[in-house]
Amino acid sequence: MSEQTPSTTTRVIDGKLAAERVRQEVAVAVAERRTRGLRAPGLATVLVGADPASAVYVRNKRKAAEGAGIISVHHELPAETTTAELLACVAALNVDDTVDGILVQLPLPKHIDEHAVLVAITPAKDVDGFHPDNVARLAMGLKGGFVPCTPLGCLRLLDDEGVTLAGLHAVVVGRSNIVGKPMASLLLQRDATVTIAHSKTKNLAELTRSADIVVAAVGRVKMLGREHIKPGAIVIDVGINRGADGKLCGDVDFDAIQGIALAATPVPGGVGPMTIAMLLQNTLTSFDRATGSLTSTAKKAP
Repeated sequence: MSEQTPSTTTRVIDGKLAAERVRQEVAVAVAERRTRGLRAPGLATVLVGADPASAVYVRNKRKAAEGAGIISVHHELPAETTTAELLACVAALNVDDTVDGILVQLPLPKHIDEHAVLVAITPAKDVDGFHPDNVARLAMGLKGGFVPCTPLGCLRLLDDEGVTLAGLHAVVVGRSNIVGKPMASLLLQRDATVTIAHSKTKNLAELTRSADIVVAAVGRVKMLGREHIKPGAIVIDVGINRGADGKLCGDVDFDAIQGIALAATPVPGGVGPMTIAMLLQNTLTSFDRATGSLTSTAKKAP
C-alpha cells in the first residue's frame, strides 16, 4: 500500500454487514450438517453474578447462536459462587458431548480465581481462545487451536476489504492478551511487518503515521486523532468507550480522520458485531473437529 493523497471521504468499514455475512455462512453450514443427520452445535455460556453489561453481552451471544442454529445452553450462577463451584460447572461442560464451545463471561467477581477458571476450560472447547494452549498455538503459528474472537474479526474485516497484508506495516496500539498480542500474531502470520505500541509509547503519533494499518485497542477515548494517521491508511478501531457526552466512541477520533484514512471502522457498528460473529464461527469449527463432519464427502465449512 503506497501513501495516498487524502480523499474527501473515508470509506466506512461496515462491521454490522460483515458480521451478518459471517452469521449467515455459519447458519448455512449448520443447516447443511443437520441434513446429514448430525446434531446441532452447542454453545454453553456461564454468567456469574448480575452485572448488567455482562448480562447484555451474554444475551446477545445466545441470541446470535440460536439464530444460526446453534443450541444455546446457559448457566447463571449467583455472585457468591466460589471458585470451586465454578470449576465444577466448567468440568461438567468439558465432558458434555453436546457442548462444543464454553464461554465464561468476563469479568468474574473479584473473589473468583479467573486464571484458574480459564485454564480449566478444555482447549478443544475454548472458543474464546484464552487458554494457554490456544495462546501458544497462535504464537507459534500452529493449527488446531482457537484465536480470540475480536482479533479474528478484525482480520476478517481486512480480508473483506481486499487488503493484501504481506509487506505492509501494521501498528497495533494495545498489548492485551485478548486483542493486542493475538492481533499482532495474526498480522505476522500474514507477512505484515508489525509494531506493538501502547499508552506509554513515546512519540506514538510518529510511529502510527508510518503505518499502513492501524489497529487501536488501548481503551482510551479518542486517543488517536488526525495527527496519528498516514494518508491512505486503514484504521481498525477496537475501542469501546463512553465519551464525555455519554455516547459510545472508540480509541480513534473517527470524525478527525475523515479524508485522511482510506477506510476505517466506526464505533459502534465496526469491530463489535464481528466479535460475536467469530464466536459462532469458532463454535462451528469446534463442532466440526469433535464430530469429524469435514470428511471427503462433506461440504467445507466457511
